[in-house]
Amino acid sequence: MSTEYIIPQHVAIIMDGNGRWAKRRGLPRTMGHAQGAKVVEQILEDADHMGVRYLTVYAFSTENWSRPDNEVKALMNLLRTYMKTSLVKCAKNNVCIRVIGERSMLDPDLQESITHLENETRNNTGIHFQIAINYGGRDEIARAARKAAMKAFDAAQAAGELSRSYFAQVLDECMSIEGLNAQLDTAGLPDPDLLIRTCGEERISNFLLWQIAYSELYFTDAAWPDFTKQELEKAIEAYNHRDRKYGGLKEEKA
Repeated sequence: MSTEYIIPQHVAIIMDGNGRWAKRRGLPRTMGHAQGAKVVEQILEDADHMGVRYLTVYAFSTENWSRPDNEVKALMNLLRTYMKTSLVKCAKNNVCIRVIGERSMLDPDLQESITHLENETRNNTGIHFQIAINYGGRDEIARAARKAAMKAFDAAQAAGELSRSYFAQVLDECMSIEGLNAQLDTAGLPDPDLLIRTCGEERISNFLLWQIAYSELYFTDAAWPDFTKQELEKAIEAYNHRDRKYGGLKEEKA
């Protein structure tokens, strides 16, 4: 990769194709997920070495519960294993981990492992690694709106002023773009510069709907278990050929 390339600060990935990768090899879908988990660890390391500061991956969506029970169980067990075994690696590589999504539906032991891993790595200053588990973009926005409304009510109550006009004023502040940003699962993180989706699909699939308003999108035919450092480099190369205007205009060079 050219040393002149700008490395995106935040890369988000929809890791698609584990099941299809396994099927093409006559393997059960769960084997594809196991291989995909190994690729996550390698890509995290590669992204870190390239200079990416934030990496967010879509591990399990709110819609994935509809998959066969054995597949859901296998995915949850993979997540359990990762949460329990990654602490040493995170300490060694200075990785800060955050899990985004509605975790109340997860089994208590998995919730406990997530909380422990987040607490133990929160002061690490290396790459920030976000794992989306039981995550849906619409669900996240709805939860953020509910939290913002409750914050407005609490503020009005604390001020001893529950009139309709005052509550409307504080609600307007809490429901502003800045106010809702502060209630998202990704609060405090920069929005993704680059969103990658693997295995030939060209959909967003309810991932980071708020955050990717101005992200560059990159789609590759490679299934996630086949995604390599070279594939990541190709995505970053494509990113460097995009003209990011954020809705505005750039002056043309004379």
